[in-house]
Amino acid sequence: MQSKLNLDPQLIDSARSAAGRIAEDVQTFIDKHTTVTVERTILRLLGVDGVDDIDVPLPNVVVDNIVEGGGLQRGAAFWMGNAIVQTGLTAQEIAVKISTGEIDITKLAIASDDKIYEKVEEIAKKTVERIANNRKDRENFLNTIGEGRKPYLYVIVATGNIYEDVIQAQAAARQGADIIAVIRTTAQSLLDYVPYGATTEGFGGTFATQENFRIMRRALDEVGKEVGRYIRLCNYCSGLCMPEIAAMGAMERLDVMLNDAIYGILFRDINMQRTFVDQYFSRIINGFAGIIINTGEDNYLTTADAFEEAHTVLASQFLNEQFALKAGIPEEQMGLGHAFEMDPKLENGFLYELSQAQMAREIFPNAPLKYMPPTKFMTGNIFRGHLQDALFNMISIWTNQGLQLLGMPTEAIHTPHLHDRYLSIENAKYIFNNAKDIGEEVQYKEGGIIQKRAQEVLSKAEELLRDIEQEGMFSTIEQGKFGSVKRAFTGGKGLSGVTQKDEKYFNPFIKLMLGGDR
Repeated sequence: MQSKLNLDPQLIDSARSAAGRIAEDVQTFIDKHTTVTVERTILRLLGVDGVDDIDVPLPNVVVDNIVEGGGLQRGAAFWMGNAIVQTGLTAQEIAVKISTGEIDITKLAIASDDKIYEKVEEIAKKTVERIANNRKDRENFLNTIGEGRKPYLYVIVATGNIYEDVIQAQAAARQGADIIAVIRTTAQSLLDYVPYGATTEGFGGTFATQENFRIMRRALDEVGKEVGRYIRLCNYCSGLCMPEIAAMGAMERLDVMLNDAIYGILFRDINMQRTFVDQYFSRIINGFAGIIINTGEDNYLTTADAFEEAHTVLASQFLNEQFALKAGIPEEQMGLGHAFEMDPKLENGFLYELSQAQMAREIFPNAPLKYMPPTKFMTGNIFRGHLQDALFNMISIWTNQGLQLLGMPTEAIHTPHLHDRYLSIENAKYIFNNAKDIGEEVQYKEGGIIQKRAQEVLSKAEELLRDIEQEGMFSTIEQGKFGSVKRAFTGGKGLSGVTQKDEKYFNPFIKLMLGGDR
């Protein structure tokens, strides 16, 4: 792609190289550690599901038993594989017996490593095949009934009741939506377990459970056939259960997942050690399943000024790109985030927004960029809000964004009603159609506001990344250089769930999904 912004390719290469070295440094830490969530994910992928008699999820029950026996550093796959060899039971049957106190998993006699690995890999391959078949099913839908044009129209449902969500999601698809995001209930990201079954009560959203995924997937396939367009399903594998929810989504054919460790650290106060380790395994699963990840850079601009801190968004995009590559996610599945969040009172704010969006498109040409709507400066004036959303939509079609989360005229008032969503879809469709090829027709003034702004933001982002390389990622977050939020290396939620791996640690899914184990 020829740069319309006259961006310096050497500066881009320098920023990308610095981000790669930063990611490698963090990866060295990741490779030495595991977490309770990673191990629960492995158990789910080996077939453990359901809850005990007091509704504690069985993956938690088994991992708690392993932790009590001092065996987590060896990995849940080792202990479960050994139990299967010794008892002849399935992983699910063993989990149930652990929950009733009939089995203490770390106290069983130990079989040979070869027998354990062989048994675990046999089960693991079946799960991996199931996920691979889900990916084929998605491709088959896309090849037969097709999909909407980019930017994909991306809307939310958030009733708290999965069955109500289905009604709203199907209505949105009929109105023209291409992606339905089922918003999670408030604070689910802070739960260190995944709820079980279909749910009908949530606050500000609906619990992310595997059964809820299954219900919504079936509903969207149904309406997709009706409207002649594959409808993508989005949910959230952020928080304390990143890889578990990624695994559940992969098994139920979700298409898009919010997935960003830095977001969890800054905005949910999740311990940075915990969430970087969790993110790696969650992204391996998402990459293998063909799921587009969405990163959370847009959130920086809710706590920091969009004009002054734009370079931190770009720096984070470079970092998320490198973390994603390490987990096997191709560029085509990197929904790198940014947002239309300039203060409307800022003179030429539209030009600065256009510059930022064009810059992201040029630097990440193959990524389906996730563009987020104005929220910070929405006032409850629905007429001005609708205009702000129209300008946001204009920039999206102009700069060829990938996933357009539509703004609502009632943003900052309430969860959108069906007619609010209809107005937003109508707004976007009108602009996307009338300005479809504007990006191919318009050049930017040499040395003008748009070019100079992009060059300045790129230069600052490159400088920040070189600073982070010297300082280290963890220290940079401690200093509050992203989103103006400071977090401590040993602070936040979930640190107790991190443990150092034994030299014989075993996770079969990294090799099967990534094609090799570091």
